[in-house]
Amino acid sequence: MIGPGKPFCVIGERINPTGRKKFQAELQQGDLSRIETDVEQQVAGGADMLDVNVGDPLADEVELMRRAVPLVQGLTELPLVIDSSVIEALEAGLSAYQGKALVNSVTGEDERLEAILPIVARHGAAVIGLANDDEIPMEPERRLEVARKIVSAAGDHGIPPEDVVIDPLAMPVGAEPRAVTLFVETLKLLREELGVNTTCGASNTSFGLPGRHTLGGAFLAIAASHGLTSAIMDARSPEVVDAVRASDFLLGRDEWGANWIAAYRAKQAASATA
Repeated sequence: MIGPGKPFCVIGERINPTGRKKFQAELQQGDLSRIETDVEQQVAGGADMLDVNVGDPLADEVELMRRAVPLVQGLTELPLVIDSSVIEALEAGLSAYQGKALVNSVTGEDERLEAILPIVARHGAAVIGLANDDEIPMEPERRLEVARKIVSAAGDHGIPPEDVVIDPLAMPVGAEPRAVTLFVETLKLLREELGVNTTCGASNTSFGLPGRHTLGGAFLAIAASHGLTSAIMDARSPEVVDAVRASDFLLGRDEWGANWIAAYRAKQAASATA
């Protein structure tokens, strides 16, 4: 699903209560019905995987994750990313999942590595590794150092490098003008030194700025050209999804533009029907 020679993997970010007060309130009541709409919209938008996060401090996240995973799998065959900072919720999600999941995520702190990697290994899952430990490093070389530690620790638990997807840390460019150039430099080091797959929270880059979809699409096109192989992103945004699909075509990951042309024709047919 994720690989340097494959089309860019769009991981839909929508099943997440962050910034969604109605969804938060529903989760606190044990109501997962909104997920059905979230899945439908992201599948229609062209998602390749779906991130599932039901974390709310006032909700029973463990029970919600145990219920949410089979709910989503009943709605789509897309692979899932089990997303939680709570160990018990990750365990619940992985236990409920049918197939090979991607865990989001582990950082470079020793205690987090020792808590999360055994669970990942036991369930035969893959894992996203954030290139930070107890601090968020700005220097690409330092991010590489943390990534190397994560890949090594994963190997110690029997998790191969191809099952470790490193997040080089997409930061808000509105707060740090060098955010994207540092990200790209980190990508280069990861590709040359570790050869691992990569991902990021793409929406972070445009946080707090106008024209977020345009900025997001441009960021992902740039990042894909430097080796980014996936992103957790807004799969409902045609502008952002089209940018990565165009990148696939232009970078030789969509031979003869077959996927690009097929998608265009499908949109034309849908418009004609409407």
